[in-house]
Amino acid sequence: MNAPVTDLATTQQYMLAEEPYYRAVDAETDVYEAAYAARMPVMLKGPTGCGKTRFVEYMAWKLGKPLITVACNEDMTASDLVGRFLLDADGTRWQDGPLTIAARIGAICYLDEVVEARQDTMVVIHALTDHRRVLPLEKRGEQVTAHPDFQMVISYNPGYQSLMKDLKQSTKQRFGAMVFDYPPADVEAEIVAHESGVEAEVARKLVQVAQRSRNLKGHGLDEGMSTRLLVHAGQLITRGIPASDACRMTLVRPLTDDPDMLDTLDSAIDTVFG
Repeated sequence: MNAPVTDLATTQQYMLAEEPYYRAVDAETDVYEAAYAARMPVMLKGPTGCGKTRFVEYMAWKLGKPLITVACNEDMTASDLVGRFLLDADGTRWQDGPLTIAARIGAICYLDEVVEARQDTMVVIHALTDHRRVLPLEKRGEQVTAHPDFQMVISYNPGYQSLMKDLKQSTKQRFGAMVFDYPPADVEAEIVAHESGVEAEVARKLVQVAQRSRNLKGHGLDEGMSTRLLVHAGQLITRGIPASDACRMTLVRPLTDDPDMLDTLDSAIDTVFG
């Protein structure tokens, strides 16, 4: 069996070359730094598109640590995380999965939307997220001791929790939790203006539209307009698309197909930008 490769080039592959833009709202960066210093596993909870992933990217850059991100899905198996044997021209070789690579090189391993993964898959992280900090590779007959810099971070949207899609208590209680939400209006407008290039006044109007949609959550909408969608709208506006058309394409049509809700949201756009 070939030994896994964990050289400097592997580590550099997962380093962020440039500082990601992140606008702190409270003391979240200080709290995370303290959690990282303790190597505490961290759970990020918050609605879609509110900045959880950007926050992790920013903190990895700030701490100077490699970041390995896994977008979880219901078809993801334990082998997708830890690795598997592959056949090639030279015979059988082992290929580490992203979780194993992170544990070996001391990366921050970020499992995005973790509740989408099957519960039996998530059991593999248990030994990494308690005092043991090890990852058993049963197929390989190896037990990986996590690098001292390794940290596990997971995220999910509590708004989509259900009895069928939620973390087990045995998993949850291995993590410290940080709760995220959409930023205050003035901060969100600042973010939208920075990320999309629109003027400050246009950014403020986009946030107004989003706030109206968020008030409809649970009253016809599963989720309000995210900061991410506002950036998309701003990007179209900076390219010459009329604000109303940009908003309908990026803010309204992705959220709903219900005719009454479409009319309600379109009217909100016309009121704000009219």
